[in-house]
Amino acid sequence: MSEINTIAIITAKPGSADAVEQALRTLAEATHGEQGCIRYTLNRGLQDPNVFVTIEKWRSQEDLDGHMASPHVAATFAAAGEHLAAAPVIVPAEALSVGDAAKSAF
Repeated sequence: MSEINTIAIITAKPGSADAVEQALRTLAEATHGEQGCIRYTLNRGLQDPNVFVTIEKWRSQEDLDGHMASPHVAATFAAAGEHLAAAPVIVPAEALSVGDAAKSAF
């Protein structure tokens, strides 16, 4: 199976961004040690600091599924749940080669 790119958009309630950021930092650190995690970045919106985006690359769908079922994902969203404005939007995606191959791949 081919690698899976995933984008997750997590939006904090106004006044809760710091709590959500801390929970997501803890999640990112734990995720970096997971089998199949090729890349996992945590980003915060410049125009809206209540919006966080993870950009991820997983070795396989099975590895992504394992991540989503991991205790640290459950713990993160249990801790951050009351601070979220909405449910996270998680988009697994397939990379499409376009133009310069080095610039179109993550």
